This record gives sequence, C-alpha cells and structure tokens, in this order.
Amino acid sequence: MALPNNFDLDQFVTLVLEEDLGTGGDVTSNATIDANARFTADMNCRQPIMVAGLEIAVAFFKRLDPAVKVEQLLHDGETAGVRTTLLRLEGNARAMLAAERSALNTFQHLSGIATLTRQYVDAISGTGAILLDTRKTIPGLRPLEKYAARMGGAQNHRMRLDDGVLIKDNHVAVCGGVAEAVRRAKAANTGLQVQVEVDRAEQIEPALAAGADRLLLDNMPLHVLREAVALVAGRVPLEASGGVTLETIREIAETGVNFISVGRITQSAPAVDIGLDYLTI
Repeated sequence: MALPNNFDLDQFVTLVLEEDLGTGGDVTSNATIDANARFTADMNCRQPIMVAGLEIAVAFFKRLDPAVKVEQLLHDGETAGVRTTLLRLEGNARAMLAAERSALNTFQHLSGIATLTRQYVDAISGTGAILLDTRKTIPGLRPLEKYAARMGGAQNHRMRLDDGVLIKDNHVAVCGGVAEAVRRAKAANTGLQVQVEVDRAEQIEPALAAGADRLLLDNMPLHVLREAVALVAGRVPLEASGGVTLETIREIAETGVNFISVGRITQSAPAVDIGLDYLTI
C-alpha cells in the first residue's frame, strides 16, 4: 500500500480494536462459541465499488489471529462488481468475529470515499482537469481518507497546514486585501508555493502582481470561471472550488481550469455495502 510514511498501521489497528473490544473483549462470542471453533467466510460486495483499505481490513483479522489464512482476490485501486468476492478468511472463530466490525467499518468507509471519488474522476474524463481532495476529513483519519481518494483517482492537496501556503478569505480579510496577503506570504520565504483564494475577477491581477503562484477560484459562476481562465491565460495554475457536485463538475472542468477540489469526496462519501458471509465447508 502507498500509505503515507508517517501513518502507523499497527497503532491504528490497536486503537480501533481497543475502542471496540473494551476491557472485556467480545463477550458474546466468548460465551457462545468454543475456543477452538473454526470460521471460514468470504468478504463480498453488495454494490459496485472502488477497492480501498482491503489490506488494512486484513490487518485486523491478523492481529487477533496471526495464523489466519487469507486469500485476497482483489487489491486497492481495483474495481469490484456486485457479488464479487474480495477475500476469503479461515481462522479462529472467536478472533474472526471479534475483528469483523472494525475491519468492515474501516474498509466500507475507505472504499466509499474511493467509489465516490471515481465517480467525480469519470465525470471530468477527457477535459484535462484534475480532481483534488481537501482537508475536510474526519479528525484522526486524514492519512487513510486521502489514501482512499488516491485509490479513487484523485490527487492529494495539502495533507497538513505546514505543507502548503493557501491564503483563504479570512487571511485576506485580516491582511486588508489579496495583494497584501500574497506579499506577506512571499516575504516569509517558506520555500513553498503561494496559492491564494479569490472570489472575484478583479482580485486576480493584484494577486498575480504580488507574486501568487496559483489561484483558487472560489464559488465562481461558470461565466466568471471562463473569464478568469482567459484573464490568467496560463500564467499560473487555476483551481476551482466551492459547492462542486457530480451534476456540475463537468461544466466546471470545461471552463479550462487545471484543478477542481471537492470536499465532499472525503467529508460526505457514504460507506459502501460489504458483507462477511459465513461459509459451510
């Protein structure tokens, strides 16, 4: 997996299992299932999906039963149709059932992000525009959610506040204007490109004159986006953002912007329908 270098999968699995198992463990399975009972199951799709987080799901089962046998049939970044079997597990029944919900919750959430992301990517296919994610993520899950967005075909925008300069409307308001905000950012010599948000065409030239390396065109109607693309004429990359939906993204891409950022692919993606189905062998 191409997870970020600073993401600790072992720690993530530990924290999630501690949240679900508590201090007493899976009391239901322990009370009803023999300690040596075996469990064989398929993880199956119940809708078409983009796969993201399958290896992470496997890590939960391996944590509770290191001897579990796993046959993984698909990998992250691949598509799966209805009734597709993603993997088969054979292991200790108590351990498999205790890990099931943590594994499914994680996998369903990440595949939901990848699946919605792919729908947006497909909607702008052929336009030349690139889909970006945002920092609108669930606290603590950003590395995984941005990973899922990559699996769906998007590119990652900033991971954190320290890896990119993005001057937003409130920065502009405090500084007294777009040009002054950009001037201060350039003078800080961070070594990073300076991107600034503009919401009116008349802000574009002052931003460029002050040295902006990239513009974020925020909540602009289509005719203003076209005006902005013509005005900039390729001098810096342009990113459109704000209220983008599956119904509107194609028209936005066709204005000629280079990037389109969509917060809802991480913020509002529904979990996909995946089940762990017991097999009688």
